[in-house]
Amino acid sequence: MWLQVRLYLLLGVMFAIVFGLVSAVSRYAGVTNFYFYLALALGMTVLQYMIGPKIVEWTMRIRYVSEKEEPKLHKMIDELAKKAGIPKPRVAVSELGLPNAFAFGKSIRDGRVCVTKGILNLLNERELKAVLGHEISHIKNRDVTVITLLSIVPMLCWFAAQSFLWSRNRENKGSAVLIGIGALVLYFITNLLVLYGSRIREYYADKGSVQLGNDPHELASALYKLVYGSASASKQELKAAEGCRAFFANDPARAELDIKELKAIDSDMSGTIDRHELAAIRQKNVVLGRGQKVMELFTTHPNMLKRIKHLSHLQAE
Repeated sequence: MWLQVRLYLLLGVMFAIVFGLVSAVSRYAGVTNFYFYLALALGMTVLQYMIGPKIVEWTMRIRYVSEKEEPKLHKMIDELAKKAGIPKPRVAVSELGLPNAFAFGKSIRDGRVCVTKGILNLLNERELKAVLGHEISHIKNRDVTVITLLSIVPMLCWFAAQSFLWSRNRENKGSAVLIGIGALVLYFITNLLVLYGSRIREYYADKGSVQLGNDPHELASALYKLVYGSASASKQELKAAEGCRAFFANDPARAELDIKELKAIDSDMSGTIDRHELAAIRQKNVVLGRGQKVMELFTTHPNMLKRIKHLSHLQAE
């Protein structure tokens, strides 16, 4: 419940920013009607809501698969959806070699879960089920829809900043520059807000996966493997997935940094995290340096060491 409250508050703040930006642009264009601003702001939000899933499909090159094509995948998602009390999401596979999984869609009834070819070749069945439980929890928590809506605001601010900072209208050059600078500032602020919303929802999805019956160490082990898989991915694969990083189970862009921090957990160097290794980190203090804290502000996912520590507490519970 607390997750939804925070995300909806964020959505309210973002809509207010969109309204303010549209108002400024409209005034600059000579339109002063309040209802015009409101209708335009709502229209942009609704448009993003409607076309968001299509954008994800095109970006990630996904295709929906039948039970005949992927029977094990369908079975796992069906079982998890029933436990979560939601309709079974559509099942999709992305041709990307980058190992990951993500959920998207306009609502719980329009939920879709996609796995990449890379993750199917990397994780064992229990680890994959734990990751799928994480994605199902995103749909159950309704945070997929909210993040999709939130993500349009920085794009609108960036577009406005570029348009007005390079405006050729000499008569109102001063006003255009002021709007452009304001939009640029809002771009950085709204981007940080989207990243914050993206990070907090990951903790809730991890907990949701455990509540659906998955062992915390299986999810921790899966995340560990995804970090290694992402670090070894080609630059082309990372670039292809850049626009959908917030939807992934881990942030591929942070993989090389995450590896350095997670190596200490894998005491037997097996490439997995077992129950004992996860329990061991529960006894340790995870203290981030100032640089790490600042860096986390600009990421779509929480610091991986903090996230694994959170899973260790869920294991104790």
